[in-house]
Amino acid sequence: MLELVKAGGWPMIPLLLLSAVGLAIVVERFWTLRRKAVLPPGLGGEVRAWAARGKLDPAHIESLRGTSPLGALLAAALDVRQRPRDQVRERIEDVGRHLVHRMERYLNSLGTIAAAGPLLGLFGTVVGMIQMFLGILDHGVGDVNQLAGGIGKALVCTATGMIVAIPALMFHRYFRGRIAGYIVDMEHEAIQLLDTLDARGPGLRPASAQVAPGAHGITPPLDAS
Repeated sequence: MLELVKAGGWPMIPLLLLSAVGLAIVVERFWTLRRKAVLPPGLGGEVRAWAARGKLDPAHIESLRGTSPLGALLAAALDVRQRPRDQVRERIEDVGRHLVHRMERYLNSLGTIAAAGPLLGLFGTVVGMIQMFLGILDHGVGDVNQLAGGIGKALVCTATGMIVAIPALMFHRYFRGRIAGYIVDMEHEAIQLLDTLDARGPGLRPASAQVAPGAHGITPPLDAS
């Protein structure tokens, strides 16, 4: 392995750095985007029980806000629970966009690594080929086997770039899909909480502000395809 790194020359240095950064991002996102960290089991039902019993004092809401992204979203809805439903829905959407942005942290960097890896690999290969042909210009072709070996060494950078880029691209798409799934689940929990609040105190909101079921939720700000 060390011989291959040496064969690739100095362009291997940025490729190795990219691989280290990409690995760190993948590990960090796996830890941060654990399901129990984003959507703690039973939290939505517990909050709905609070709402049904009227236990919505500021201390409970503030404690809920710090538990998880789902807790922050439900706390934002409870902050404005006395307002018309469409205004509560707008608050949920606004907070939801901020939460999604937070969950997507470092994913742009991971996508950049996926795009830059093959280009850096190709650049390293071109540099190696240039050096090899300059040597031929000065000293002639010489041994054909040695020439083939030089070409093989020059292609090491291209292979390394692909090795870096392919996992980065796969994990980038995987995390985007996971976040999209979390958005759907968080939207479902927010809808259930709004329904609970309406059932407990339908008179708190003007009748004109009621909207049809399913007409509210977090609008995903990303392409999960």
